[in-house]
Amino acid sequence: MAHHDDLYRAALLYYIQGESMEAIARQLDVSRSTVSRHLKQARQSGLVRITLNPPDAASSRLESTIERLFGITAHIVTMRDSVSEVARLDRVSKVAASFISDAVVDNTMVGLAWGTTLAAVATHLVAHPVAGCTLVQLNGAANDRTTGIDYVSNIMSSFAHAFDADSILFPVPAFFDYASTREALWRERSIIRVRAAQEQCGLAVFSVGSLTSELPSHVYSSGYLTAHERAGLAADHVVGDVCTVLLRSDGSWADIELNARASGPTPNQLRRIPRRICVVAGSGKALPLLAALRAKVMTELIVDVQTANALLELL
Repeated sequence: MAHHDDLYRAALLYYIQGESMEAIARQLDVSRSTVSRHLKQARQSGLVRITLNPPDAASSRLESTIERLFGITAHIVTMRDSVSEVARLDRVSKVAASFISDAVVDNTMVGLAWGTTLAAVATHLVAHPVAGCTLVQLNGAANDRTTGIDYVSNIMSSFAHAFDADSILFPVPAFFDYASTREALWRERSIIRVRAAQEQCGLAVFSVGSLTSELPSHVYSSGYLTAHERAGLAADHVVGDVCTVLLRSDGSWADIELNARASGPTPNQLRRIPRRICVVAGSGKALPLLAALRAKVMTELIVDVQTANALLELL
């Protein structure tokens, strides 16, 4: 075990001064993994004690109501109404990163979506190396402007670094131009391998996309859909998506034309994954969240209190 003074210095820099592990490693002239071990030992030795204030009664009632209505486990992140959308996302992402770290255990296949929320979660992951973990991208990210590889690989690499995991990218478009092209590509051996890994997932992590939220969902702000396609979604009463599979507010999705060209897992396919964590921040996502809950795509929800209240108001 490391010297007590080394543990104290690492814990002081990390928990009190808010330094990153990389910055602490430079200051102490050690590796990042050594810093991670120091922090773990500091907690195990009792040098660091982490306490939580129990949630207030209103939040507990809110969680219980959501759990009763939708048959899931809900985690409500409380904050003031005056908090900005950016800060709201940041706070929810911090909580989600902690929950996800606890959920990733040895020999886990983890399915990851991409987007604004997962990118925020990735920035808050703390090193938690596990054995035999593999990450697999759940939905393609290419469009006619970009391959999407840089964007998605940054998210995947952050998760892989945190868990000392291997990763499998899914190098296909978010939406194909033709359903027949998707069907043909699904027969390619390289793609069959990725889709087989997706089917082996024991844990999935994703968010919901919204066409109208104040903080834009990446799929609707980065050229994935033409103006004509967006107009078609509005005419078809689409309110958002999960893993780029589009949903109406009642949770229906199967007869939406664009879904025949989408690369992400359908709600039916997602439901085959035993544990499915959905992270949502921003009251503008209340309606697509309701759609996702009605489609039964999640087993756990991490959401800010304002969005949770907005969700119940829709009911």
